[in-house]
Formats: sequence, C-alpha cells, structure tokens
Amino acid sequence: MTTIRRRLTFWYTVALGVTVVAFGTLLYLERRASSLRELDQRLILEAELADRWLSESYSVLGRIVTTGGARPTLDPGISAYLDAVRDYLVVTDTSGVVLALSDVARELGAGHLQRLTGVLGSLRVRKQSGNVDVGPPIGTVRFLAMRVDRAGPEVGGILVATSLDQVAFGPSALLRSMLLIAPIILAGAAVVGYWLAGTSLRPVEGIMDEVEAISDGRSLHRRLAVPISGDEMARLALTVNGMLARLEQSFDSLHRFTADASHEMKTPLMVLRAGVERALVHPGIPAEILQSLDETLAQINQMSEMVENLLTLARADEGRAPLAVEQCDLRDTIGDVAETAGMLGESSGISVTSDIPSSPLPMAVDRHRIREMLLNLVTNAIKYTPQGGTVSLRLAQEDGSIVFVVADTGIGIAPGDLPHIFDRFWRADPARSRTGERPGTGLGLAITKWIAEAHGGSITVQSRPGRGSTFIVRLPRTQGERASGAARHVEEASSPA
Repeated sequence: MTTIRRRLTFWYTVALGVTVVAFGTLLYLERRASSLRELDQRLILEAELADRWLSESYSVLGRIVTTGGARPTLDPGISAYLDAVRDYLVVTDTSGVVLALSDVARELGAGHLQRLTGVLGSLRVRKQSGNVDVGPPIGTVRFLAMRVDRAGPEVGGILVATSLDQVAFGPSALLRSMLLIAPIILAGAAVVGYWLAGTSLRPVEGIMDEVEAISDGRSLHRRLAVPISGDEMARLALTVNGMLARLEQSFDSLHRFTADASHEMKTPLMVLRAGVERALVHPGIPAEILQSLDETLAQINQMSEMVENLLTLARADEGRAPLAVEQCDLRDTIGDVAETAGMLGESSGISVTSDIPSSPLPMAVDRHRIREMLLNLVTNAIKYTPQGGTVSLRLAQEDGSIVFVVADTGIGIAPGDLPHIFDRFWRADPARSRTGERPGTGLGLAITKWIAEAHGGSITVQSRPGRGSTFIVRLPRTQGERASGAARHVEEASSPA
C-alpha cells in the first residue's frame, strides 16, 4: 500500500536527483568552458611567442626562409626553437606551403596535416580560433590561426592546435566521478528522506492510532495528546479533540434520552398491558373485540420487550449493567436452553439437536445473561429456519476457551449484511421487519454481542444465503484473559457511545 511516507521519500529523492543532475550539468559546462578558456589562452600564448620569435629573427637576420631544397623551409636554427612547442604548431608561407612543424605536429599523418593547413588557407581575419575535426584517431582539435605580418614576405601564418581530449580531461573525470557518486548520494538521500518523513509523520501515526482506538464508539472520553511544538500537528490534535468533545456530548445526550425514555415507557406499558389483560377476561366482551384486544396485547408485549432491551443496552453503555458472576456448570445452562429450543422448534416443525460434553465444564459467568445470549441465538435460528430444517447447539472446549455454537439450515445472511447484523435495529431484508412474518425488535443480536464481550469473549458469524448461519461465541477460561477482556469492555461500556 502506498503511504505518505513512501511518497514523500520518493519525491524527496527525485527532487534531490534533479538538483544533483542540474548542479552537475552546470558544473560540468562551467568546468568545460573554463578549460576551453585556459586552452585558448595557452594557444594564444604559444602563437604569440612563435610570432614574436619569427618577427625578431627576421628583424635580425633579414631572411628566415631557405629555398635550397625541393621546397621552401624555415631556417633550421629558427625552426629548432619551435620544435619544443607542446602542441601542434604549423608555420606556412603565403601560399599555404608548410615551412615548419613542431615535433608533435610531425607525427601527424598527411591527411590530418592537410586539414589543419586548410584552416590557414581559409583565414579571412588576422586571428581566428575554433574547432576542427581532423579525423580518427585524433578527432576534434582546438586551434588558433593567425597571420604573420612582420616575419618577411615568405611567412604567411601560424597555426597552433591541440586535441580536445586533453582539454576535456578535467570535465570528463568530473562526470565519471559524479556518475559513480550520484547513486550513493541518492541512496543515502532515500534513507535519510525515509527517516525524516517517518520522524515528521510520527505524530500523525500517533493521532491515527488514537483515533482508531476511539472510533469504536465506546471511547469518546479519550483525547489526543497535543504536541507542545505548537505546529500544524498540535492544531490538528486540538481540532480532533474538539470534534470528539462534540461527539461525546451528542452521544451522552442520546444515551440519556434512550435510558430515560425506556425507563419512562415501562410504567405506561405495564398499565396498558394490565388493562388489556383485564378486558380479555371480562365475560361481556364480544368475540370481534377480543381478537383486537389479543392483537393489541401482542403489540404491547413486543413493545415492552423492545423497551426492556433498550434499557439494558443503555445501562450497558453507561456501565450500569453489572454481571452477577458465579461458578456454574455450563452444561446445565446449555441443556436448559436446548430444552426450551426443542419446544419452540416442535411448534414450528424444526428439529433441534444438541452436542454437550460428558465431563463438567465449570466456569464463573453470569448464568442468566449466558442463558439470555443463547436463547437470543436459538430464537433467531428457529425464526429464520423453514419447516423441516434443523437447529443445532454445541458446547465444547477449544484452545483454553469455551465455545458455544448455534447453527441452522435457514435462509442465511447475505455477505453485504454480515458486518451489520450486530448493529441495533438492523434489518437485513423485509422478511426481518417487525411487521412481517418474523417479527422482532432488532436488538437481540446487539444484546448477545454485549453479553459475550462483557464476559471477555467474542462472537462471530458464518453464513451464506440459502445455506444457513452459524454463530460462534468464544469465552476465555483463563483468568488473565477473562479479566483483561472484561476490564476492557467495562472501560468501553463506561464511556459514552
């Protein structure tokens, strides 16, 4: 998964790489230009020295070109001084014939020498510099050509040149060094950038962890630690804390309303039920009125059940629903539930089976809450299993935990509904509505989940449409796990949610 830390590291490395490349390019170009300037100055110095030597020699001797051989040449005594020039030096007459060469220039081939002298032949100004390709293996050379005006009528010009390979030695070495060092720099930058990004984002990670812990809806009393730096992270923490405070106030109001409304509705519902029950046993009530009263009593009973469930959940949210924990054999509890389930299933044409271990399974639990939890699961299983189906109960001990399993062969639950089935008033489909063929309050599974978590355990469900559902409740037997789980649940339940 791509994270902000990785993106920051990537772009930091890219930015540094672009900076290094730009800096290296500018440094290379500047170093090359500086080398070319130094080379031009050297060529100018060598050319001016040769021009001065020829001019002074002519002023002293009067003639410096000899024509005794097959072609005119510079006087040997004068050309001997030019032999020691470190670069290619060529002296030509006015017609382009070579009069003298430096020792280095004598090593050139005829073709190379012809290309160099061709520059003198095309000279239009007194002094000209530039580059010319004389061919392999020498390649491009940097030259300076100039006319000689004070060395007699026979001497026409001087050309001094040197290979650019020597000039580019400094920039080339710099380029190679940068290519070798750049990966190390970028790798180090990536490591440092990753560390810096992690250090900068560590407060954000802390805020994320805290918000994730608070987002369960039962820890809204908790607040984020505000950094003392006073930067954007501190402002973010203050903003989130303000939002949590407003949410806590809203949830407090909602819980108080739920608890107060549930409590206040109990008495009127009891009065209504008592009145309807008295009317049902009155001998003078017509039959059609009796049917209406019977339906009214059923609705009152259902509403009373919903109010009682709401009151239970409201007390659990406020931490005012303590457990009456006592040591008991869980086989007796599940056997009682299995017997009740058998009677409910018999009236619906559903077979109920139970798998109970032969050895005792003692455990300190709230027997009445565990029975309520199992009855909720069994009632749901029978409610959503068609006639001829099967509901099974199983009690077992696995990996140090007590496991209750309630499975059915009913209509099942769609995958999209599974994450919501423990939400209050959640209805997966019209078949689960309070006015349908399978009426209910939609609070049974929420209470079941609370009971399991109040004992330090958990509840999970496995289901496929048309294949039935399996609810699995795990309660830890070890005192340490149960105590930590129960303490965590009490802390969460005591906070507004």
